[in-house]
Amino acid sequence: MKLICVLMLVALWRCFGAPALAQNTPESDPIAATLIPPDVVMAHQEALGLTDAQRKAIQSDAQSAQLRFTTVQWQLSAATERLAAVLSAAHVDQGRALAALDAVLVLERELKHTQLTLMIQIKNELSADQQGRARAFAASGSK
Repeated sequence: MKLICVLMLVALWRCFGAPALAQNTPESDPIAATLIPPDVVMAHQEALGLTDAQRKAIQSDAQSAQLRFTTVQWQLSAATERLAAVLSAAHVDQGRALAALDAVLVLERELKHTQLTLMIQIKNELSADQQGRARAFAASGSK
């Protein structure tokens, strides 16, 4: 029975957790091709010619996002634990299991929403020229 629970959790992680962690290349991910990862901008501040105002705005946006990420990640860990507990029963209450899964999915959505918001804010802070240079750094794998 324990093996079945472990296999079920691994299957759920592969379905819901692994895609979120997967590294898509910009060529295969149409969204990634339009946005600039925060770490690229941070690593190439001078080469991108960031102004003090841009640097401050991006830092502020990143700090707000990081606070939200931390809060939601804690909530997600607790929700995942609750889902695992429901699934570990000898007889799984399908309604409770699906409700617990919905709670996990809502939090995963919130993480993605926060991540996309940050990337939009960063893009909007950069000029068209800076965006092009940042994309070139990202494409070359120069982080």
